[in-house]
Formats: sequence, structure tokens, C-alpha cells
Amino acid sequence: MVENKTLRVGIVQDLGYQTPQQSYDSIEKHLRDCKQQGVQCVLLQELHSHLYFPQTETVDHFDLAETIPGPTTDFLCRLAKELQLVIVSSIFEKRAPGLYHNTAVVIEKNGEIAGLYRKMHIPDDPGFFEKFYFTPGDLGFTPIDTSVGSLGVLVCWDQWFPEAARLMALQGADVLLYPTAIGWSDEDNQAEQQRQRDAWITVQRGHAVANGLPVLVANRVGTEENTLFWGSSFIAAQQGEILSQANQNDKTVLVADLSLTRTEHVRRIWPFLRDRRIDAYSDLTKRFLK
Repeated sequence: MVENKTLRVGIVQDLGYQTPQQSYDSIEKHLRDCKQQGVQCVLLQELHSHLYFPQTETVDHFDLAETIPGPTTDFLCRLAKELQLVIVSSIFEKRAPGLYHNTAVVIEKNGEIAGLYRKMHIPDDPGFFEKFYFTPGDLGFTPIDTSVGSLGVLVCWDQWFPEAARLMALQGADVLLYPTAIGWSDEDNQAEQQRQRDAWITVQRGHAVANGLPVLVANRVGTEENTLFWGSSFIAAQQGEILSQANQNDKTVLVADLSLTRTEHVRRIWPFLRDRRIDAYSDLTKRFLK
């Protein structure tokens, strides 16, 4: 009999803010709320310390970047230690002059940085000009070990790629977590908006199903320039069932209990890892096959 292991997780769905201090004030309030609800691990949204700046290309935005450690990690490390929380954050990292990353930072409940994940898939679409700012990650798809489990942290555009989720699962991740900033253009009609949001939810629920792992997704809300961020943050369990979901408009905290032990049960009845034809997948490393 496998011992039952339950993890209470939280997601903060919030606005983007003009200044880091405004973001810090809001985050602190939400983290204290999570603590009061018995949360052990909290996921924040992508690039939470400021507005989503890659909607335009200008070198002035590089001034928003910060080092790791730096002001945001110092703030979160202090709160993590005080509140005894594992925090998954998302930072515009200045690694060196002219070298910047979109980086997730996992902070342990003792206030120490447990590890980094640098976003691997970088989009370049209207309103999401991230290739101008971010160098693709060089840390691979490696889960980060913490006191609450092994966290497979990916970032936003990574959420469309099943390969990323699979590689995290194959390295022993207990949970997949996606800090996100995604929304609609003001040119999208209602039908297109619905298709996009449904696809975004479906593909990430698919990662839960295909890997037998819980999935946490944190998105922002509010209108910034020409983008309406659609919120809809959610927590899904190992068979893709949604345990908790936010609406499309409001700042909120989501809380759910995850049975990490259930991964064993689900993978016994759906043994996808057993039946993978790893001998036949070599062509996946090619760009296209025709």
C-alpha cells in the first residue's frame, strides 16, 4: 500500500502593475491569504512584477530586468521564510549585459532559492514580441526538487509543447506548473476568443492526462495596451479533471488539494510510460519530415 501524500497548492491570479512595489503589495496580500488557507506551494503568474512589456519592442524595457538574486527574489525569499511557503515566481532576468531570460524561480520555504527554469520556447507573435527580449533557456527541462515535491516548472508558450511536459515527467516531476501571460487581441471576435481559450485549457489538461500528473496554470487578468488577459487560471488533477478554476476577470486565489499518490494509481490503469515506443521516436528531433 502506497502512503497517501497530499499537497495543498495555491495559485495567484492578479493584474499587471505599473511598478514592482505595487506588485509586491498585492502578492504579499495574496500569499498571506494562501497561508491562512493552509497552502504549502504557491504559483504566481508570468512576469508578475510589472506590466506585460513584450507587446512592443523598445530597448527601454530592458531596464525592467533584474538579477537573480535581486529585488524580487529578495522580497519573495523573505516572505517564503516567514510564511513557510514554497513559491514559484517569474522574473525578467538580467543574466549579463545584453543577455536576458524569461526565468521562473522556485523559492524554498526556508527562504533559499531552490532552482531556476529559463523559458525554452520563445514566441514572436503580434502583441507577444518575446524574441526581442529573451534568450532561449539553457537549463533544459529539469524539475526542481523542493520540500513539497519535485516541481516541473515551465513558462507560458512552453504550455503548447507536449515534449516539454513529457521530459519533465520522465525526470520525475510530481507536478507541472505554468506561470502564464496570455490574452486576446482587441481584433479577435467572440468566437475566436472562445476557440483560443478552450484550446489553451484543453492542451494543458492533455499534459495532465498524458503524463498522469497534476497541472497548475496561473494567468493574469486585465487589459494592457491592446491585449485583454483572459485569466481562467486553473488546477487540474492527473486525469485532466479541473479541481478549481478562476473566472476571466477577477484577481483571486485558487486553492486545491492534490493527491500526489494518485499518480501511481493513474499510471497503473493508463500505463502510457510503459507503452511508449522509444525505439521509434528518433525522427522527433527533426524539424519536419516531408
